[in-house]
Amino acid sequence: MTDIRMIEAAAARLAGHVRRTPLLSSPFLEEIAGRRLFVKAECLQHTGSFKFRGGWSAVSALDPETRARGVIAFSSGNHAQGVALAAKLHGVPAVIVMPSDAPALKIANTRGFGAEVVLYDRATGDRDAIGAQLAAERGLTLIKPFDEPQVIAGQGTTGLEIAEQAAEAGVTQADVLVPCGGGGLTSGIALALEARAPGLRARPAEPAGFDDATRSLGSGQIERNPAMTGSICDAIVTPQPGNITFPILKRLCGPGIVVTDDEALHAMALAFLRLKIVVEPGGAVALAAALFHPEQVEGAAVIAVTSGGNVDPAMFCTALERYAG
Repeated sequence: MTDIRMIEAAAARLAGHVRRTPLLSSPFLEEIAGRRLFVKAECLQHTGSFKFRGGWSAVSALDPETRARGVIAFSSGNHAQGVALAAKLHGVPAVIVMPSDAPALKIANTRGFGAEVVLYDRATGDRDAIGAQLAAERGLTLIKPFDEPQVIAGQGTTGLEIAEQAAEAGVTQADVLVPCGGGGLTSGIALALEARAPGLRARPAEPAGFDDATRSLGSGQIERNPAMTGSICDAIVTPQPGNITFPILKRLCGPGIVVTDDEALHAMALAFLRLKIVVEPGGAVALAAALFHPEQVEGAAVIAVTSGGNVDPAMFCTALERYAG
């Protein structure tokens, strides 16, 4: 199981390959949030999201013979790109199973990194079954998007950076809001903060209607989403929290915060206007939670992770037209 030693080992393997993304702030955003607000800009990571951390961690941890046979992953786009680039840089083949309704930019980028893309219907297909079958047929190693210890360890390196950067900013007590799908990033950050910054508490942020982690934390057991489509926050729409990630979330995280699609769009526009960063809808939900649900946040400071920036131009234009006009 993932622990701080695995996260530190992943950080060592990632050194020289991953970006130490900045912790940004804006007085305009702090006025809206009603407290000090810091934004961990993982949208500036390689491939446009934190997923490169987990992808590199998992691929680099394989023994050379296994790695040479290739890897397979399933993803709506960000994990796809992270694994595809990690595989390319290691000189090994990658097959990525993606939903057919994933943003065109993410599909194109994944192919651009040299991966073979296999599309499936998100509403009727079973990506786990497709991935398992292809892995068995071709001798590929399956790298799961969140329920995989080495992936969680890679994502946890984000938490190591947050702990260091928060200390540099004089922040020792704060909620750390994290966009949450299956819980890989949230659980990895939570483990890192437990060891390196115990005054910082990870909390999941999710889109309305797809708040499985929030509901699971409330009930104390894994809850499923009733649907798999219907939100613009495609990057964090998953069936349910992971069997590995949920126990970590349950032990370490505070309550989840749920935002609307419109609030995510508004946060995207404000991130562009005030921080000059491009954030995709799913990557903006934590910032939206900090800005538009301040009553649910505790303390004089809050840290929001913007987890990805791989947004189709049309969606980005919608956000700007609606909230930056």
